[in-house]
Amino acid sequence: MTGKETKGETRGEARGTTPPSRDGRIPVAVLGATGAVGQRFVSLLDGHPWFRVTALAASERSAGKRYADVTRWFIDQPMPEWAAAMEVIPCEPGLDARIAFSGLDSSVAGAIESAFARAGCAVVSNSRNHRMDPQVPLLVAEINADHLSLVDEQKVRYGGRGFIVTNPNCSTVGLVMSLAPLHRALGIQKVIASTMQAVSGAGYPGVPSADILDNVIPYIGQEEEKMESETLKILGSARAAATFAVSAHCNRVHVSDGHTLTVSIQTATKATPEEATSILRDAPNPLAGLGLPSLPEKPIVVRGEPDRPQPRFDRMAGKGMTVSVGRVRRCPVLDLKYVALVHNTIRGAAGVAILNAELLKVKGYL
Repeated sequence: MTGKETKGETRGEARGTTPPSRDGRIPVAVLGATGAVGQRFVSLLDGHPWFRVTALAASERSAGKRYADVTRWFIDQPMPEWAAAMEVIPCEPGLDARIAFSGLDSSVAGAIESAFARAGCAVVSNSRNHRMDPQVPLLVAEINADHLSLVDEQKVRYGGRGFIVTNPNCSTVGLVMSLAPLHRALGIQKVIASTMQAVSGAGYPGVPSADILDNVIPYIGQEEEKMESETLKILGSARAAATFAVSAHCNRVHVSDGHTLTVSIQTATKATPEEATSILRDAPNPLAGLGLPSLPEKPIVVRGEPDRPQPRFDRMAGKGMTVSVGRVRRCPVLDLKYVALVHNTIRGAAGVAILNAELLKVKGYL
């Protein structure tokens, strides 16, 4: 994307009138485009080789205005020129887009996403509303791609080619990516996870500075429940959730980006910290060879330093798509414990959703 479209061309793309065959890329819309996750979608989709943004949609109060005029941009890369000039449109079906990436707030996401699915869109959602629907895949592409079998049931449900695929909570992503290799090799029986979650996870304007400066807030509404239930759905089968016990403690801390998790696990097969480290380090990537543009070379990296991972230094590993693990050691209460770090708005939100859409493409669901 060059950012050199004429004014007329840009408005045409914003209203979804540009033919999808213009450059061979799949036309996509971003719902909730002015919000925190929506901005990350816009940034990550800039120059994407498979997807072309044809619509930026948001609330009625933003509709009809230039994206640059209604968006308080806070991504550390500049706003793409093509996005800045686009006209924001309402979050209503009828757009010229095969995929609708949803960064909508959960207060409105449910009905809007269902409407887009009924209209024939593939909705790839970061919102929580449909995550626990038994017919909706809760997808982390490297872990449970087989759950996409549920999509065919949804197409019947929505009476066409539309469906919804969700990604999990931003902390859940870091937890399940670190747990999955250990679960396959050792069989997890119990998990206790505590999070130190960045302020960007609260969206914009997020947590007031008077509340978070010099402070830790030991409560994030519904976060613990989401981590506990979503982890079991992802690490189970398409039809049945896993059955091991998960206990989560969630805290908001004064960090800009990057959620840190401390995790203790009990396993059916016992392993030393060295063996667990090898399992994590050598975990195969089932998507290798598919050529997915957003797939990192290593979805998991294991740090050997005694004080890593740290958000400032490790959150952008793999362009923000790699989960960093460190301090793998014995747990005197359970069996093993470690620290994990996930970039919450990339791998934990928009990035994982885009990777899920890439998987949908290569698997023929689009």
